[in-house]
Amino acid sequence: MENRHATHPDQVRGFDTDALRAHYLVPDLFVPGEIRTVHSHQDRVVLGGATPEPGQVLELTAEPALRGEFFCERRELGVIALGGPGAVIADGTEHRLEHRDCAYIGAGTREVAFRGDGTRFYLVSAPARTAHPMRVARHADTEPARLGAQATANVRELRKYVHPAGITSDQLVMGVTELAEGSVWNTMPAHTHDRRTECYLYFDLPAEHRVLHLLGEPGETRHLVVGDEQAVISPSWSVHSGAGTHRYGFVWAMAGENQSFDDMDHVAVAELR
Repeated sequence: MENRHATHPDQVRGFDTDALRAHYLVPDLFVPGEIRTVHSHQDRVVLGGATPEPGQVLELTAEPALRGEFFCERRELGVIALGGPGAVIADGTEHRLEHRDCAYIGAGTREVAFRGDGTRFYLVSAPARTAHPMRVARHADTEPARLGAQATANVRELRKYVHPAGITSDQLVMGVTELAEGSVWNTMPAHTHDRRTECYLYFDLPAEHRVLHLLGEPGETRHLVVGDEQAVISPSWSVHSGAGTHRYGFVWAMAGENQSFDDMDHVAVAELR
């Protein structure tokens, strides 16, 4: 488990490209035959990738940094399947997932494992004190919110999976947004939410294309050049928005003080620097 310390906005002003990427970009989550995890001290979120090879079952265990007997002893876990189909196994029960489907695994689940044939399972975990039941949300069955406009190149569909009116959780909020053909911007105008950390995982981006992801305080932004199936950790004080050289999708996930999706501090485009 890789460890990422929390950062203060004043530090970012002195970061060069390598330092920005080392602190906020998670580039190599999906390695065949492995589970890889990154433990961020931003709201103690854990990001992970499980990539079982054909016929293989990968078990998620509690690494020493968590100081637990099993991974979900004091944690909840959201899982998005990429490139499915595959299966999540929770305490012996197998749950089948297709591409972009979501599984939620509550605190107290002792055994978590993954089975797939080329499937990449994206994992987001946050501390939890309340146990909520295992549930699955199907991408095909989830009604999207349609956002943006063609004139501003940000037409997109947003699906909420883990949220107070959907799959209930202790603090995790999670979903998927997909851009329409010809649109490149996500979450613009931008916002911050000082009460939650948010992480993006970009997917369905052709290998030769990139997303320019904005981060930092609104008046002093920085950027990361992000490839397919790479994640970005956005501290609560940071904007999180991006524009791609091609259409794409992204998994968004939040954890922190509250679960109110609309708890945002909006930033007008003209305010960005």
